[in-house]
Amino acid sequence: MSHFAAVLARTGGSWRATEVSLAGCESIDEIADIARDVTGDLRLLFVEQDDEYAVVARVDGDDDIRVFLSDGHAADGYELAAVIADELTAILDQDDDGADDELESGPAGHESVPFGDPTVVEDLGTPAADLLELCAHEGTLPIDLILTVCERAGCTDAFEAVRA
Repeated sequence: MSHFAAVLARTGGSWRATEVSLAGCESIDEIADIARDVTGDLRLLFVEQDDEYAVVARVDGDDDIRVFLSDGHAADGYELAAVIADELTAILDQDDDGADDELESGPAGHESVPFGDPTVVEDLGTPAADLLELCAHEGTLPIDLILTVCERAGCTDAFEAVRA
């Protein structure tokens, strides 16, 4: 079960893409570090695995990473999706005082709904409602979601060059 991952970095108005390996990543912070290794003012990391799920992650400068996972159910069968879904769930389950409210046994499985920040690429032309609709639309593959985001952000050529 392999995945395809690429970081698209924008400097000024120019995009460039770099294929990256996320093998061994055990946290969202490690994924963010890989994206930060690519020079740019704004970095988008896209992941697609086995036509099952897509990840859109964003790092602006030194800001925290923002992540969107198209299908939480993928976390039940794919290690990278599980890392993302579990960390996002843990973040959402914390109280204001930082105490973890998740049950010790944890969830039996993940729901087949998107996880994370659907506004991650809103300012790049894909509103949250559109991103969520792409996930819900029957027949839309994860790569279709990524290509739509790339088209609207103006980085399709860079993405397709690295994916070829």
